[in-house]
Amino acid sequence: MYRPELLAPAGDLSRLKIAILYGADAVFIGGKVFSLRAKANNFSLEDIKEGVNFAHEHKAKVYVTVNIIPEEEDFKELDEYLQYLDKINIDAIIISSITVLLRAKALNCKFEIHMSTQLSIANKKAIEFYKELGATRFVLARELNIEQIKNIKKDTNLPIEVFIHGGMCSSYSGRCNLSNFMSNRDANKGGCAHSCRWIYNLYENNKPVDDNEFTLASFDLMAINYLPELLEAKVDSFKIEGRMKSAYYIASVVRIYRLIIDDYLKYHTIDKNKLNQYKKEILKVENRSLSSVFLNKNLVHEGILLDNGKDMPCQTFVGYVLEDSNKDNYVLVQQRNYFTKDSKIEIIGPNNFLKEAKILDMLDEDNNPVEIANHATQLLKIKLPFKVVKDSFIRLK
Repeated sequence: MYRPELLAPAGDLSRLKIAILYGADAVFIGGKVFSLRAKANNFSLEDIKEGVNFAHEHKAKVYVTVNIIPEEEDFKELDEYLQYLDKINIDAIIISSITVLLRAKALNCKFEIHMSTQLSIANKKAIEFYKELGATRFVLARELNIEQIKNIKKDTNLPIEVFIHGGMCSSYSGRCNLSNFMSNRDANKGGCAHSCRWIYNLYENNKPVDDNEFTLASFDLMAINYLPELLEAKVDSFKIEGRMKSAYYIASVVRIYRLIIDDYLKYHTIDKNKLNQYKKEILKVENRSLSSVFLNKNLVHEGILLDNGKDMPCQTFVGYVLEDSNKDNYVLVQQRNYFTKDSKIEIIGPNNFLKEAKILDMLDEDNNPVEIANHATQLLKIKLPFKVVKDSFIRLK
């Protein structure tokens, strides 16, 4: 029976747990070395081990990115690192270098080897080439349109993975040198400075052409409109980008795509009205412009150079639940954004929990009444009309 994987990002151990609790079948993470997200908190060796244990206890998988473009000195500790990952039973590594693949094979590592989007896999022959070397999954280039993806999947029974949500790169499949030239930070070694998202002005002969500001960045990807077709094509894994995103973002986005996929598996179709509701849910947590980007075969330039770089921080997330409700339905909450006792709120939680709520009482740590929560990370005791569990999130309605 067809059951696609929902693959989520995790920048640290706490976000790994959140992603799995909110419905991810697998997570991809980076260690302190060999990873393309050096600015994420990333995982120590002990954190990777704990994350693998947690995931396997919850019947989920862990994939570790070993996806830098390695230079000679990078190979000094590679064997030891791969052997450690194998010893703690990670499920796969994600790579962009054939040499890393060959080393893993030479060391007889048991984990799967997934070929990264950095390799720009855009056709069946590339898949066959990497399969011959020992690769077991193929992350398609994000520049493919929906018909190209469907045709590749139709022509191969090998597992393919497709990005469905998150940041896009202004260069082909993430192979960018802007950061290297502009800030001396190597994007292909994990140091991307996101130079494409800086604000620029256009000059000619050292004179400004006009007052318009622009970026070189793409809109972020949102594939909800194309998910029914991707599901019909039986894509094996749906990937959400964002190892540097917050726990609230990960929980919210994973939850929405989990609902969409489960709807399809249950009803073999997805109602358009429901899809529109899911899109509205996504917009509650996004602060950047969204687009189907390259998936739209008729509008391949839709959103590619249109993001104005003026992100608006999402402030609907107001509290994180630190403990399960007590017998009187009080929960311990860490405040994240301004709200009041009279605010209309919603609670989202693991297992697709979503309920509107009225705050019945709000106290500080010393049990003093509180009407306004306006101190960053303030701890509050909030009484609700129902029980909620640890790792739930409170947002404004």
